[in-house]
Amino acid sequence: MGKKVLIIDDSSTMRKIVARSLRQAGFDFETILEAGDGQEALEVLSGENVDVILSDINMPNMNGVEFLRNKAEDDGIRNIPVVMITTEAGSEILREALELGAKGSIKKPFTPDQVQDTLGALL
Repeated sequence: MGKKVLIIDDSSTMRKIVARSLRQAGFDFETILEAGDGQEALEVLSGENVDVILSDINMPNMNGVEFLRNKAEDDGIRNIPVVMITTEAGSEILREALELGAKGSIKKPFTPDQVQDTLGALL
């Protein structure tokens, strides 16, 4: 059975860039799901099992940190690894995301090699 990834970002263009970078990095996901914010991501996860989540931090409605808090409270999705993809590298909000269970981060702009280095250890 192929692996599934969920990409969470309020920019549809950025979601496409992330999906393309996954392919360029050599990841062959059977299914790439998308969500525009944390709330939409929780709705997607209520009906889908995914292997990894790539999430932006700064989004409307429910940001990446709020998403991590909500995810941690749900036994069904609590253990899915999350990698933050953000411009916030080194900031307090990124440290908070890591404390809430994010497994790593990729700073925008990024290369397929950076995606491979970060996700390779998780998959």
